[in-house]
Amino acid sequence: MTQAPAKPHRVVIVGAGFGGLEAAFGLAGAPVEITLIDRRNHHLFQPLLYQVATASLATSEIAWPIRYLLRDRPEVTTLFANVCGVDPAAKQVQLDDGGSIPYDTLILATGARHAYFGHDEWEPFAPGLKTLEDATTLRRRILVAFERAERETDPDKRAALLTFVIIGAGPTGVEMAGTIADLAKDTLAPDFRHIDTRKARVVLIEAGPRVLAGFPDDLSAYAQASLEKIGVEVMLGEPVTECSADGVVFGGKRLEARTIVWAAGVRASRAAEWLNAPADRAHRLQVEPDLTVPGHPDVFAVGDTVTIRGPDGNPVPGIAPAAKQEGRYVAALIKARLDGKTLPPFRYKHAGSLAQIGKKKAVIDFGWLKLRGSLAWWIWGLAHIYFLIGVRHRIAVAMNWLWIHTRDQRAARLITQGSSKVAQ
Repeated sequence: MTQAPAKPHRVVIVGAGFGGLEAAFGLAGAPVEITLIDRRNHHLFQPLLYQVATASLATSEIAWPIRYLLRDRPEVTTLFANVCGVDPAAKQVQLDDGGSIPYDTLILATGARHAYFGHDEWEPFAPGLKTLEDATTLRRRILVAFERAERETDPDKRAALLTFVIIGAGPTGVEMAGTIADLAKDTLAPDFRHIDTRKARVVLIEAGPRVLAGFPDDLSAYAQASLEKIGVEVMLGEPVTECSADGVVFGGKRLEARTIVWAAGVRASRAAEWLNAPADRAHRLQVEPDLTVPGHPDVFAVGDTVTIRGPDGNPVPGIAPAAKQEGRYVAALIKARLDGKTLPPFRYKHAGSLAQIGKKKAVIDFGWLKLRGSLAWWIWGLAHIYFLIGVRHRIAVAMNWLWIHTRDQRAARLITQGSSKVAQ
């Protein structure tokens, strides 16, 4: 009697972001059966999401269908579904439609959303930037503000429409502020007849003492000076205490503004709650050195879902290269386990920090080398183009950036999600 072939090891990956997708790629060739679950049908290149929000790039240039990316992997099943829990005793992932998916090994790469530090009621007035829907919503609000200002005759109301507030001066906040300033001062100026878009106010508010707090002091100072040179008003050491449809309150002062962008903080998914596992204040799972969840050696967590310290003792940053390294490590460890082996603990290697300031300047910190200005901007652009998936996307993004750089024109200035009668 012939013996039945052994069943493949079942790996379930929740989330097709940088970490989850890298784990799926890393498991190629292993004797596994992979189920990849995501609530969206696309993988998103989040570092360039703000460029969709500011009309520089189209959504299709920074996102790819998950099924397309894994079309040549017959051992991978992609599910368009929403995970609502994990039953570690039964080794099942629970879906919100009542279904469940069994696993032998589980990888949680569930990402994070923006956090309002106990003021969730601010979200309708100050949307964050984590999804394509967030980006197109912000793009609409920004472009509609200029359109309504063109028709507004009341000077105070017009000023409020032409005031853009960004809360949080990390890389996303700095990049948003600089790009909105460029949009107002260069791209849109020739297009309007009743307003001077160059007089728009872009206000960047940061509760801490400096912008780009994760960068060295000299690059932070350069970034602030560069923002101020293109007209961004930088407000430091003044936390926002109120957000509403009319504007913000910070440092005891009210600022009338109709467009507010939240870039001040994130909160991890509910993965820690699913497993009743330890987490930090941002709800990120506190994992073991091999990225397993404490008490659950068959459950891994990567990316924005987790917090773990790097070789320097500081938390590994929540950036794409870190998530990719973690996903790659977990795939290698699963392969090693299937061969009866193990691997040393995960060790993060920081490749550098990059941030754009407007369309022609950037700052880069490689640790051993710090760059600023136009050269840093070119390197920033090349690095992002390199990490895009597919030749077509790389060419499209490169051509768009070259057009913006030389002609001050942005091809993605489309107001969608409603007509002129629909509220923002």
